[in-house]
Amino acid sequence: MTAPPTSALDDTKFLRMAFGVARKARAGGDHPFGSVLVDDQGNLLMEQGNGFSAEGYDMTAHAERLLASRASRQYGAEKLASCTLYSSAEPCAMCSGAIYWAGIGRVVYGQSEASLKTMTGDHPENPTLDLPCRIVFAAGQTPVEVVGPMLEDEAAALQREFWNAQHTQA
Repeated sequence: MTAPPTSALDDTKFLRMAFGVARKARAGGDHPFGSVLVDDQGNLLMEQGNGFSAEGYDMTAHAERLLASRASRQYGAEKLASCTLYSSAEPCAMCSGAIYWAGIGRVVYGQSEASLKTMTGDHPENPTLDLPCRIVFAAGQTPVEVVGPMLEDEAAALQREFWNAQHTQA
């Protein structure tokens, strides 16, 4: 597997694009999670917001899983091995498995799963599974490079207002 030639500046740019997708998901009535897929030349291939509400209250419709499934259908494993998935929050165990099986070679994320769990508490719409994506990927045979948490305060700000409002309604 060849890791994409990206710099920290590129990672920042694309991670903030994922934050923008998360904002659009929230504006559309969904949970504020977003991801983008970028090839090794820095071309944006696709973006995906959380689909919990849009997919009929599907608890598995996380942005990263939906993007990994779409990417797997659209691109071959050879291409995906050199791509980077940028995510507003650390991919959960389910999403990490989908990323692994799709063959995406690199992940950059904002907020850690542990931080998200602290923030959301026991909210029924986000029963956070605090299993770091690095552990999931390390169990596989194909390496996946992981960068994160990155811009974690900025990423957490996307979630803080949403889940605080949800806790007052739950």
